[in-house]
Parts: sequence; structure tokens; C-alpha cells
Amino acid sequence: MKLIAAPARLSTARADFEQDFAQRLHWSADTDAAIEQRVADILADVRARGDVAVLEYTARFDGVQAPDMAALELKADELKVAFDGLPADQREALQAAAARIRRYHEWQKTQGGETATYRDEDGTLLGQKVTPLDRVGIYVPGGKAAYPSSLLMNAIPAHVAGVAEIIMVMPTPVRGSVATGGTGTATAAGGERNELVLAAAHVAGVTRAFTIGGAQAIGALAYGTATIPKVDKITGPGNAYVASAKKRVFGQVGIDMIAGPSEILVLADGSTPPDWVAMDLFSQAEHDELAQSILLCPDAAYIDAVQAAIDRLLPDMPRAEIIAKSLTGRGALILTKDMEEACAIANRIAPEHLEVSSRDPRRWEPLLRHAGAIFLGAYTSESLGDYCAGPNHVLPTSGTARFSSPLSVYDFQKRSSLIEVSARGVQALGRIASVLAHGEGLQAHARAAEMRLK
Repeated sequence: MKLIAAPARLSTARADFEQDFAQRLHWSADTDAAIEQRVADILADVRARGDVAVLEYTARFDGVQAPDMAALELKADELKVAFDGLPADQREALQAAAARIRRYHEWQKTQGGETATYRDEDGTLLGQKVTPLDRVGIYVPGGKAAYPSSLLMNAIPAHVAGVAEIIMVMPTPVRGSVATGGTGTATAAGGERNELVLAAAHVAGVTRAFTIGGAQAIGALAYGTATIPKVDKITGPGNAYVASAKKRVFGQVGIDMIAGPSEILVLADGSTPPDWVAMDLFSQAEHDELAQSILLCPDAAYIDAVQAAIDRLLPDMPRAEIIAKSLTGRGALILTKDMEEACAIANRIAPEHLEVSSRDPRRWEPLLRHAGAIFLGAYTSESLGDYCAGPNHVLPTSGTARFSSPLSVYDFQKRSSLIEVSARGVQALGRIASVLAHGEGLQAHARAAEMRLK
């Protein structure tokens, strides 16, 4: 049966554009109530029973029967063996990507990520002290797919930031288990491990690694067990159970973000080969049926050419069925009046990935205010950013780029204010503080400042 991908055709010139546009963007982040309750039960159980509960849930959901937690911990030499056993091209690609990601984050660290101070005219020292988190947990998805690139993007900036311990968790479900879409029958002593992910853990400098996943892994990292140390922050994407668990443990630990379905928005002026743009739309649509791929363009003939390319290229894609469902359900090819209007709509969407596929991308870049990452020019496919360009590929989704940023070195550091008031400086500051403190009815605050006045 022929697969059909039919993104909505919208035009800003039509009276119903706003209604259709809003409907196309709508995506509910609300988690099913049954999942919320189940996750709550799992977290409470892990908190109460620790390793025993983690072992039971790993057997139930991943189909992995382990006698103890030691059997689920990956040793450093296993990571090294996995790396050494890879084909030379994969080893080189991992190392090259890691080097570029590291180089970028090391540069980023110098841009305001260091402890710095200054003194004002009365000798008072002001500044910030930047220190790394002590221990972080990295969640690496497993099950239907494995993502070594995600591990690099989470672990390397943590390593560059100076985090002392990086604890990785990764489900390795038995084929046919719940995590892989099966029945969850636990019959094997071990799950399926992705050697490229293990090798990436070696390259990125992961401290300890455990083959557990799901809400139980988030609970173990957040609360700590006899085997798994409690972390300060958890980063990395996962399924609905993982996202719900991260929301519930926030406050007990820090988290990076709650990620929604992947997104790409392409601003095109009609100068890029239509096949390139069609494949860029595919690159996000192939993630899952809820992923969103949108094209904004002022050239109706070019939009027709992109649709023709979609029709021609789709049958040859291994994940054609997923792409077709994604494009039909959430995709859109939008005709705009001009590129300026396209940029304005892009800011309203605030997409995860924003490609400016134009002859002069720098002309339009100043007009773009909200996006997780901006890819300038026809040669800059979003996929290059996913793997090896350098900047982090963990990006805000679902419009949250309006107020949040990509994962970075700064997510693994914290800042303490430094204040050292001089004897001269307190004469002015003390009087100001006294007045304000009395105004708030906090006499001890006022007296503490006044006692330092001459």
C-alpha cells in the first residue's frame, strides 16, 4: 500500500489561517492520569525499598532478570572494550564529535562561566563564584532506539563544567519487553546493549553506568539507593514515564527540561534544492508520529516542488510509515506573504530546530528571536547539529524556546554571589539598608547594619 504524507497547506492570506495555525501547533504536555499514578507508585517504592524495588521493576518492564545491582552496573573496562571493538570509522566519528562538542563547551565556559570579581570606588568587592555540581545523573534512552549522540551531548558539558561524578542510566530491555513494545515477559538474564552507546560513555568520561531505565531509574538517581548514589541534577530525554518521573522529583534534584516531541521549522526563500528541504523535514518526522515538521515560504511554486519531493523520496525511507503519519498529522507547508512574515511566524512558534534555508541567511537571522538552535544557510542541515557541529542538541521544545535555552556548561554549574564590603563602603550601604529594613519592620536587619556605622 502506498504511503501518503500530506502536511496541511496553510496561507497567511486566508481568513481561517489563525484558527488552522493554532490547531496545528496544539500539543498537550499533560500526561495520562494512569501514567502519573503508576509513576508516583514506582517512585514511592524506589524511595522506600531502594535496590530491591529497582531490580523488580527492571525485571518487570525491561525483562532483565538480575540477581543483584552489581549485575546491572557496567564496568569501565566494558566501556573500553566496547569502544575498542567498534569499526574504525565509528571510533573516529565518536572521537571527532566528542572533540568538537568539548571544544565548543570549553569555549562557552570562558564566556561568563568563570568566577570573577571587581571592586567599586570605595573598595567593596562584588562578583560571582562559579562552582560545578558534585554529581549528576545522565539518562540515555533505550528500547526502540539508542542514541550515543545524546550521551555525548549530556555528559561532555558536565565533564567540561568540572562535575566530579557522572552517573549514567540506560535501559537495556529484552526484545519483546514493555520497553520495546512487547509483553514484558522477563525470561533473559540480560537485555540488549548498544555497543556504540557504551563506547560513547567511555569517550565522554562517564564515572559509573547502570543498565536500568524508566521511572525507577529516575527515582534511584533522585533519592539514592544502597548502590546508586543520589545525584544533584538529572538530564537526558526519555519516554512519558521518564518525563513524568522527572517532574515529580524536581525540587529533590534539579532537572534539565521536560522535552516534548521533536520539531523542525524551515524558512525557505526557494533557492535550496527542494529535495534537501524535503529530507530535512523527514529528519524530524522520522523520530515519531508526534514530531512536527513545518515549512514557511513565500513561493507557492517552491512549496509545490517540496511536496513533489516528499512524494518521490518517501517510499525509499526505512521509517516511511512514521514519517508519513508525522507529516500528515502535525506537518505543514505554509505560504507566507514574504520572508519577513515567515520570520514573525517563526518567532511565534519558537521551534526546537530552525533552518534558514536562504541565499542570504544572515539577512533574516536578526529577525529571529525564539528558537532552540538556528541553522544558517542551505548547507547547514539540522542533522549536523544533532551529531557533530559542536553546540548542544538538547534543545527546548513545544514553544519553550521563548524562555529557555539549550543544555550547556551552565546547566552543570551554579553561582554564588561574592560580597566583601569595605569599612568605607558600609557607611553608605549601612544607612540605605537601615532605612529599608525599618520600612519592612525588620529591626534586627536595621540594627545589624547600624552597628557597623561610625
